[in-house]
Amino acid sequence: MFDNLSQRLQATLQRLRGAGRLTEENTREALREVRMALLEADVALPVVKDFIEHVRAKAAGQDVLASLTPGQALVKVVHDELVALMGAANERLNLATRPPAVILVAGLQGSGKTTTVAKLARFLREREKKSVMVASADVYRPAAIEQLRKLAGTVGAEFFPSHAEQKPVDIARSAVDEARKRLIDVVLIDSAGRMHVDEAMMQEIRAVHAAIQPVETLFVADSMAGQDAVNTAKAFNEVLPLTGVILTKTDGDARGGAALSIRQVTGKPIKFLGIGEKPDALEAFYPDRVASRMLGMGDVLGLVEEAQRAVDQEKTREMAEKLAKGKGFDLEDFREQLAQMEKMGGLASLMEKLPGIGQVPEAAKAQVNDKQMKQLVAIINSMTPQERRFPDIVRGSRKRRIAAGSGTQVQDVNRLLKQFDQMQKMMKRMGKGGLQRLMRGVKGRLPGFPG
Repeated sequence: MFDNLSQRLQATLQRLRGAGRLTEENTREALREVRMALLEADVALPVVKDFIEHVRAKAAGQDVLASLTPGQALVKVVHDELVALMGAANERLNLATRPPAVILVAGLQGSGKTTTVAKLARFLREREKKSVMVASADVYRPAAIEQLRKLAGTVGAEFFPSHAEQKPVDIARSAVDEARKRLIDVVLIDSAGRMHVDEAMMQEIRAVHAAIQPVETLFVADSMAGQDAVNTAKAFNEVLPLTGVILTKTDGDARGGAALSIRQVTGKPIKFLGIGEKPDALEAFYPDRVASRMLGMGDVLGLVEEAQRAVDQEKTREMAEKLAKGKGFDLEDFREQLAQMEKMGGLASLMEKLPGIGQVPEAAKAQVNDKQMKQLVAIINSMTPQERRFPDIVRGSRKRRIAAGSGTQVQDVNRLLKQFDQMQKMMKRMGKGGLQRLMRGVKGRLPGFPG
C-alpha cells in the first residue's frame, strides 16, 4: 500500500535522521524531496503546498532546533503533519440512532461500490455485532442486484429483493420499512453508479437520500484513480451531505495521492480502506497508523488487533499444552500455524506492519510472498496423515508422490522438510511459548525471510 510514496519519504527522511544538526540547506533539500514525492504520488498541488509550509514552519521551531536529535525531531513533524492531513483520528460510523441505522453508499461504476457494501455488512456483523440488511437500488445494471444478492449470502447479511422495473426511491424506502419491521440494526442501500457524474444521477441520489434520511452517506472512491477520485468525491459532496469516504483498491495503489488529498479537498474523513478482493478485506482507517507505515515505523497496534481477531485462541492454547507435555511438534501443527498467519493477512500484510521494515532491502522484501506459503501448505496437504505425524518416513518414492500431488518439485519437498526439522528443534527447546514466540521463530525459517 502506497509503496512508491513510502520508499521516497523513507529514503529522504533517513538521510535527515543521521544529521547531527539541521541547517537551512539540508532542511530545504529534504522538503524539496518530500514535495516531489507527494506530487509524484498524485497529491493535489494546493494540499502539497499547505503541507510543506506547515512542516517548514514547525521545522524552524524551538522544539526541533533544540532537540538532541533534530533529524529525528523533523521526522516526527512530518509524521504529525501527515496525520493532520488525513484526519487526526479514526472516525467511526454513527450507529447511535433508533434502528435501523440507514447507510447510503454512493460512487461511480467500477469503483468497487457493490463489493464494498458486502464488505461493510460483514464488518458490521463481525466487529459491531449488528444485524444487517442490504438492498440494491441500481436498476440500470440488473447484474448489480444479483451480485449483491450473492455477496449477501457470502457475508451472512439479509438481502432485500429488488428488480430493474422499480424506482430507486421506492426500493430504498421499502428496504428501510422492511428492516424496521424485522428489527434489523443496520440497512445498507447500494445506489446506482454511472461511468461519470451527470445531472440525472445526482437528482436521483438526492431523491433517494431525501426519502430515507440516512445517518451515514458514504462515498466509495477508487484510490488508484488518484486526483480523479478526489474530484469526483468533491462533486458528490457538493450535492449530497457526505459523512465519509471509503477508499477501495488501496492494496494496488502504490502512490497514495487520493488518501492524502481527499480529506483536505472535501472536508470529509476517510472511514475505511478496501485492501483486497476478499469479503474481509476492509479495515477501519487510522491516520496515525497509515502515516507510521508510510514512514517505515510499522503498525504494531494494528498487528496485535489483527492477531486477536484472526488467531484461534483455543488452538493456540491446545498447542501450548501439547508442547508443555513434551509431545512433538508435527507437520499438522506447522500447517495450522501457516493457516493462522494467512488469516492475519499473509506474510506481505504482516511485514508491512512491522517496525523498521523500510530498512530491509527491497530484494529481500520481494522474495517474501504468500505464494511460497501456499506452496508449503500444498505440500503438507499432499501427505498422508501418518506422514504428517511422522515426517521421518518421507523418503524416495513418497517424496516423488507428494511433489506430484502438490504440483511442486522433489527439491521443494526437501526444502520444506529441512525447514520443518529446524522448526521442530526450536520447538523442543522452547517448550511453552504459544503463538508469539512461535511467530518469531517462523520469521527466520520461511523461504525468503532474511535471517
